[in-house]
Amino acid sequence: MPPYRAPRGTRDLLPETRAGLSRLEGLARSLAARYGYREMEIPLFEQTAVFERGIGETTDVIEKELFRLAPRSEDSEAWALRPEATAGVVRAYVQHGMQTWPQPVKLTVVGPMFRYDRPQAGRYRQFWQWDVEVMGDPGPGVDAEVIELGWRFYLEAGVPEVQVLVNSIGDSACRPAYLATLKAYFARHEAELPELERRRLEMNPLRLLDSKDPAMAVLIAAAPMISECLCEACEAHFASVRAHLDAVGVPYRIEPTLVRGLDYYARTAFEYYRRGAEGQQQALGGGGRYDGLIELLGGRPTPGIGFALGLDRVLLALEEAGAEAGREAPPLALVAGADPADTVSRLRVASLLRAEGLSVRAELAHRKLGRQLETASKEHAHFAVIIGDELAEGNVQLKDLEAGTQRLVPLADLARELARAAKSHHHG
Repeated sequence: MPPYRAPRGTRDLLPETRAGLSRLEGLARSLAARYGYREMEIPLFEQTAVFERGIGETTDVIEKELFRLAPRSEDSEAWALRPEATAGVVRAYVQHGMQTWPQPVKLTVVGPMFRYDRPQAGRYRQFWQWDVEVMGDPGPGVDAEVIELGWRFYLEAGVPEVQVLVNSIGDSACRPAYLATLKAYFARHEAELPELERRRLEMNPLRLLDSKDPAMAVLIAAAPMISECLCEACEAHFASVRAHLDAVGVPYRIEPTLVRGLDYYARTAFEYYRRGAEGQQQALGGGGRYDGLIELLGGRPTPGIGFALGLDRVLLALEEAGAEAGREAPPLALVAGADPADTVSRLRVASLLRAEGLSVRAELAHRKLGRQLETASKEHAHFAVIIGDELAEGNVQLKDLEAGTQRLVPLADLARELARAAKSHHHG
């Protein structure tokens, strides 16, 4: 066993995996641009208070999973690695005065997040997410557009049979009465509640509906549902969200137990699952409306909605479905040479081609030409540029490895010939 290994709960993204992740990141950025989102970056770490306020001090993420950074002195601020992007994006929205921009402001972030989570299949302590946020539009049309954007990502990524679970969790007008009803229901069954759920009953009864404890399943199934308590405005909003989803053909199912446990969440909540893989740990991503978060982090009251999609989960889903996540692009050409020792000429020609924007590998080992061409085939290069005695007259041999043809090409024309072949993918 090697003396040093990647930290527990992390993994090295070897070239094949990195290629798949890069494809998903590229797709996310392309879709975001199509839908009018502007890409931004936020720090990998923030003041701990940003997450405590933005995610909730009593959530599992803060209580058990926040990756806190040890301060160097007692006077240092408390920092933590970002477990998600929404809190940081909202902090930036407030800090940089984006409320004065034309509304809504549509932003996207792609990158690694960190949680000190118990490692298990598909869950890592460093993981990748695609995040989108829309601030300044109360919906419901934008709710459906955000949901459809996430669904289309899975469709174009090749993840089969993804459906959306949706619910409305009401707002400050109707949720308090529901919470009182919910708390009274679970209080009657307090003796049956696991210890963690008894604590939640006092602090945040809505989170009981999101419990991962199997012992809670029967109680949750019989619990009063928020749909029974929605006010007229929330009912109308939810009906309009569904009408918009119907209009764009997004397959969805109303899931009454789908909730968000913090006060700043309102109305629309949603998650993405593969059909037949809808266990509590199987969500591919999700999001919701957070109309109170911007005010909580110091801004003016502003509506917002967004989602976070786990790219690691998508890679795993593609693997389970037998689909290809992505592959490394092979080089267009490999520069080989008849003289094994003449690496100077091979490097010079490769450098000229690379300067023209072509993907070219130079064979710089002192090996016979046959071995060099074997390497070109193994790397799936389309062409081999073979340097021989013809170089003295300004020519090289261009071998089409796919077609099996070979011809003499002036070095001055080589880049243009390869660029033409790369564009048309024609043999010869």
